[in-house]
Amino acid sequence: MERSLKNVLVVSFGFLLLFTAYGGLQSLQSSLYSEAGLGVTALSTLYGGVLLSSMFLPPLLIKKFGCKWTIVISMCCYVAFSLGNFYVSWYTLIPTSILLGRGAAPLWSAQCTYLTIMGNTQAEKVGKVGRDVVNQYFGIFFLIFQSSGVWGKLISSLVFGWMPTQEAIPEEQLLSCGASDCLMAAASTNSTQRPSQMLVYTLLGIYTGSGVLAVLLIAMFLEPIKDAQQESEGEKKLPFWSTLLSTLRLLRDKRLCLLGPLPLYSGFEQAFLAGDYTRSYTTCAPGIQFVGYVMICFSATNSLCSVLYGSLSQHTGRIALYALGAVTHLSCIIALLLWKPHPHQLAVFFVFSGLWGMADAVWQTQDNALYGVLFEKNKEAAFANYRLWEALGFVIAFGYSTFLCVNIKLYILLGVLSLTMLAYGAVEYLEAKNLARPAASEQTKPAEGAGAETAM
Repeated sequence: MERSLKNVLVVSFGFLLLFTAYGGLQSLQSSLYSEAGLGVTALSTLYGGVLLSSMFLPPLLIKKFGCKWTIVISMCCYVAFSLGNFYVSWYTLIPTSILLGRGAAPLWSAQCTYLTIMGNTQAEKVGKVGRDVVNQYFGIFFLIFQSSGVWGKLISSLVFGWMPTQEAIPEEQLLSCGASDCLMAAASTNSTQRPSQMLVYTLLGIYTGSGVLAVLLIAMFLEPIKDAQQESEGEKKLPFWSTLLSTLRLLRDKRLCLLGPLPLYSGFEQAFLAGDYTRSYTTCAPGIQFVGYVMICFSATNSLCSVLYGSLSQHTGRIALYALGAVTHLSCIIALLLWKPHPHQLAVFFVFSGLWGMADAVWQTQDNALYGVLFEKNKEAAFANYRLWEALGFVIAFGYSTFLCVNIKLYILLGVLSLTMLAYGAVEYLEAKNLARPAASEQTKPAEGAGAETAM
């Protein structure tokens, strides 16, 4: 096995183990800790930490420790969050959520930077186009990474499968599920059926062990890597504040500002799935024991589509894939506004999660590859900006989750999606103009040369 592919697989399986734990915990926060909105507040606080760390930490940590050890340090923050869930209170869950948030932005920036450098290095060796190899590596990564949702949710579903069978929920209580859920309904739903503490501790033990294994895998088997492009430009020691503010300085690039809505919408739609679809649709109607299985469908579809899109983008281009993702999510949002969830319609819960995963795979693979290609010389700062905007989407979505009705949240999603596609279209237009200018100048040079020869 070639060296670059081996490192891509090590990163991928490390993230698989880590997010098997975190993904399972995230999807259950709003259902397990619904008292006084603790679970949703913890998620909002978590992504608030991501937002703050995205501004400063990624470039600093990556330059100081390199991509490998930045990933290791950041993974330890995720393990701390798993430990914080063993004794749940405002004094344990909120601080560990902040700690995880501080580690998330450097983790993802280091991962994206590592794969981009590895892809460009390999492309140079074999004589291929850099963006094609980078797309391929991101496709492999997300194929393996997204399957973490399958394993994490399968574990939670199997553990919670030991819960006693509950009685059928009355029809009148189902009226407050789905888009009609305003979180103020007095009727008790299946969300009140909480697993025993022993089952919760069993699940947390499995998740914590998975996170520890992820840290060990990266620390022992991932090779450090350096950016040859930055080395060729000279080993310049940048001032501390210059490095610290590199993320914010990159915002002067018009393309980056226009791309902001892409990761912003990614945060909105993931937050809706994790916080609202799991609680107001799945937990409210069929019950919390089905959350894991429904989310497995999302993760499996997401995983398969990720590797498919990585290959398809070389033939169709990214514009067609973005159009596919936008149309799919648009259809899902409209259908969720109209649908009245019922336990007898169990298959429909899986259809929506599968379609949501199919569209989410577009944002996950193409957004990361797009940032890597457009901002190749400022990868760390660009990916930090990506995480900053995505975290902002999570913070806003989880922030209003406790006091807005689900139908209002769906309308907000619809508006953000529309803005996102308009801004993305503007970026593609600018890129097309930039590519056309060098081509036009190259065509005029020979013509000018020919005219000069004729004159002589």
